[in-house]
Amino acid sequence: MKSVQEVYREKLRTPEEAVRIVKSGDWVDYAHCCSFPIALDKALAKRKDELTDVNVHNAISMGPVAVVEEDPDNEAFTYNLWHCSALDRKYIDQGKAFFVPMLFRNCGSYYLKGQAKVDVAMITVSEMDRYGNFSYGLTNCCMQEMLDSADVIILEVNKTMPFIFGIANDHINIREEKVKYVVESPYEIYTVDNPKVSESDRKIAANIFPYLRDEMTLQLGIGGTPNALGELIAESDLRDLGMHTELMSDGYLALYKAGKITNRMKADVNRRKGVFSICNGSRELYDFLDYNIDICSAGMDYVNDPAVISSIANFVSINSCISADLYGQVCAEAVGTRQISGTGGQLDFVTGAYRSPGGMAFITLKAARTDKNGVKHSNIKGRFTEGDIITTPRTQAPVIVTEYGAEDMNGLTTWERAEKLIGLADPDFREDLIREAEEQKVWRRSNKR
Repeated sequence: MKSVQEVYREKLRTPEEAVRIVKSGDWVDYAHCCSFPIALDKALAKRKDELTDVNVHNAISMGPVAVVEEDPDNEAFTYNLWHCSALDRKYIDQGKAFFVPMLFRNCGSYYLKGQAKVDVAMITVSEMDRYGNFSYGLTNCCMQEMLDSADVIILEVNKTMPFIFGIANDHINIREEKVKYVVESPYEIYTVDNPKVSESDRKIAANIFPYLRDEMTLQLGIGGTPNALGELIAESDLRDLGMHTELMSDGYLALYKAGKITNRMKADVNRRKGVFSICNGSRELYDFLDYNIDICSAGMDYVNDPAVISSIANFVSINSCISADLYGQVCAEAVGTRQISGTGGQLDFVTGAYRSPGGMAFITLKAARTDKNGVKHSNIKGRFTEGDIITTPRTQAPVIVTEYGAEDMNGLTTWERAEKLIGLADPDFREDLIREAEEQKVWRRSNKR
């Protein structure tokens, strides 16, 4: 039998040679986030004059996408997104990309059921170990389901991708029959700047902090507010925290460095293991994860499963949104019909945390925003009317938090919700919101202004 090194050499190609396998009409998959194959993408884009109707799937682009940048009129390639980064929403705004509505938890099933086609999969992986294995690194997500559905796989080996252990489905072997080619990337995988913490972020974090306690397991989103909360926790007396999260970011790194996360009290689920499904952040975070046996990756169908989440006692979920209305409906992914991000796992974590013994879910938002013309707008609306996408329905609205406080929506009447949400709104808009509540008959007559 040939050694794994011999098999590797036989399959090794230049990016330009490897992408010759793509034909017009193919569906190509780049996986998600840091698994984006930078060298292969550039090589494929060079074939724009030879190909037609090639569809590319990806999620959360972290750097320029060559098949978009080099083919702005979508003549050869159509770029399709499971979830949007800031760059992706610009592409969509420009008509250069399209969004696929989905629950992250179900993404893998779309592949397995044949609802998402994969002719050629191109993914970035870690360097090969002595047994011929490549780690999926920072992206577990629905990687295995996508690869199982692919006709052909091309691996882009990147020495800057950390080797990360997983609960399952965390690697691929060079002997895998579908692995047609291997290319070696000259690029570093993408990193993300740590979001700056604003004064509003600090106020929102301070309103959440009194609810936190020892031995809770945390799911944090990404952004200034989670970072502000991480700072508070790192400086506090809280101890023996756990991690079970859809996306791992530098906010968790700060908690690990402060000794706050031990995962010791996750008695029934992955005890002593921090669990994530995808990760993006700083180079320091990636280096921290490399061969770190304390932390493992898992598929999105596991991490985001409300049944799994609810089986972890004292589970605390903290996510952000764009806007909320007086009924407690939450929009976390769009402004009107403009796509901003995606549904992700917000509803799954709201559901699971509510069912967790001692668990709680929080959704945060800044009370107001100022547009590019300097006009101020309330992020708490009387009602959604512009095609806004409801991510979390009013029937599952959890604790909603702004700079002006935190209010639990569970079990409240429509008039109670209106009253509390108006109290969370920017004071400049409260009178207008009261008038809207009155018009909608969700303002109690006996309320005094």
